[in-house]
Amino acid sequence: MILSRNRSASLLAAALLALLSFGISGCRGKKYENPITKDTQQPDKVLFDKAVKDIEKGRYEVARLTLNTLMNTYDTSEFLAKAKLAIADSWMREGGSHAYAQAEAEYKDFILFYPTLEESAEAQMKVCDIHFKQMEKPDRDPTHVIRAEEECRQLLTQFPNSRFAPQASQRLREIQEVIGEGEYRVGDFYHHKGSYPAAANRLQAITDHYPLYSASDQALWELGDSYSRMGPRFKQKSVAQFQKIVRDYPLSPLVDDARQKLTEMEAEIPEADPVAIARMKYELENTTQKGMVGKAWAPFSKSPDVTRAAKSGQPAMTAMRPTVPASVPLPAGAAGGVTDVTISTQTPADTTALDTQPDARANPPREGQAAPAAAEPPPAAAAANEPLPANRQAPPGKNGKPAKASKKSPKEKK
Repeated sequence: MILSRNRSASLLAAALLALLSFGISGCRGKKYENPITKDTQQPDKVLFDKAVKDIEKGRYEVARLTLNTLMNTYDTSEFLAKAKLAIADSWMREGGSHAYAQAEAEYKDFILFYPTLEESAEAQMKVCDIHFKQMEKPDRDPTHVIRAEEECRQLLTQFPNSRFAPQASQRLREIQEVIGEGEYRVGDFYHHKGSYPAAANRLQAITDHYPLYSASDQALWELGDSYSRMGPRFKQKSVAQFQKIVRDYPLSPLVDDARQKLTEMEAEIPEADPVAIARMKYELENTTQKGMVGKAWAPFSKSPDVTRAAKSGQPAMTAMRPTVPASVPLPAGAAGGVTDVTISTQTPADTTALDTQPDARANPPREGQAAPAAAEPPPAAAAANEPLPANRQAPPGKNGKPAKASKKSPKEKK
């Protein structure tokens, strides 16, 4: 029995060692696509073929020396551009943070020297892949996520008709799924903590900028709940979020709850958008399922899960910028904003009014005469005069913890 267990442990260790060695040298032995197929005995062609074989065998340093010899010796060779691209490819195949940085620099140089070649779009796509491979989970360092979004967007802007454009669009949707997930987690934390203005600020930015994010319906639900808890002046904003769930995410499990909320708020219930129905059906039919190995390896992997990313739709072509919370008064002249305090430097025409006219506050009502009743402001004005909400924790519940939202988000259900 003991020998059998030791043998099983040895086999498992050997399998893990083989898997790790394959991951380290996965590109070694992989065929390199030689763009030059004609068979000649030109010296520059011989050097290029030798470098390609070295790349395939994993001898990257030798291949780069050979390619540099070709470029320095035959500066008018027809293989010059291919050799420069092969140097970048050798760095990318070598892998590692240092090699990836060298590969990116070489690809950028290639695009600078040969901007009209078709391979420039390929080089830009590989720059995007370099940062995509180094992305980490949404709750970790977002440096490579941001860089990957910039580089993929650059390809679609600079080479919109390239054969790599569809691949870059899908890459961009996957990258923005990671960004949206990171922002949603922050907004969800603020929402459960009771800091509703901060939660609304984060969730509003996600739903406006990344509508293709897979949990946009959940973000809209918490956004509408956050606005409803910020006071009557934000009622219309709350209504708009629940209406957006019904209209733009008609197959979401939150549609019935959003309809009920709108009924309670006596708001109009919109019709579902047919385009949104078709889009959500396509996404459900083309959902990527993770295998058993992928699920088991997920807790140990630093790479983010992009299986829930959208497969259709136009990704956002601008970076998400910080937004102003709804609880902050906007300056005068800004769209939809007014200031609570205004200063005027204009001198009044009659400056003796305060000295000559009686002060109304100094004349109390006579005996038996009731004070004039103040006119009640309309409901809209009363809501606008209420104090703005603050980012303080919600009142504690029975167990001493902050009161949670009126309904759990679907992530909590799962």
